[in-house]
Amino acid sequence: MIAVIDCNVGNLFSVKNALDYIGEESVITNDVDEIEKADGLILPGVGAFPNAMREVQKLNLQDVIKEQAEHKPLLGICLGMQMLFDKGFEFEECNGLGLIPGEIRMLPDKGLKIPHMGWNALQYKNPSPLLDGIPEGSYFYFVHSYMAYTDDKYISAYAEYGDEITTIVWDGKYVFGSQCHPEKSGEIGLMLLKNFGRLLK
Repeated sequence: MIAVIDCNVGNLFSVKNALDYIGEESVITNDVDEIEKADGLILPGVGAFPNAMREVQKLNLQDVIKEQAEHKPLLGICLGMQMLFDKGFEFEECNGLGLIPGEIRMLPDKGLKIPHMGWNALQYKNPSPLLDGIPEGSYFYFVHSYMAYTDDKYISAYAEYGDEITTIVWDGKYVFGSQCHPEKSGEIGLMLLKNFGRLLK
């Protein structure tokens, strides 16, 4: 069972529909007991970093997410990935969950349109079980204006958009993040979600 964590900031149903399609049992929830019972967690998110963190705190989910991520797989998607880091600077400085060292800042101004929206290819930096069987250069769907700045050792894949855009991260244990949207990336995105599901077995 995967708990899709409802912080009032996510495209929860598209994630759940993708999990249903690949045969992964899941529930949309912000109930602490259900989160604790789940075999794995997905933290989706769309919107602004400080608003999302306020919702997490309002729902008293910060501690349970951090505790569960010490011993079961957690996947943050888009804003959910950004929330895994120490701090964000969208509109205001705001603490994140602190599960992966790093900061969330606006995409660098390289003369390209912001937000970064549409399909882009992944380039690999370090191995990740999320990327098993997915060829380098595969295209995923993006929509974001902010990105993670972190040590290279946590970056499994990046996309080129005027700079190297941190896309897939892994702490080396249980915490994973995807700046792109696997649930909106067709068959190749479903492969990434299947790989996450295998980590629960």
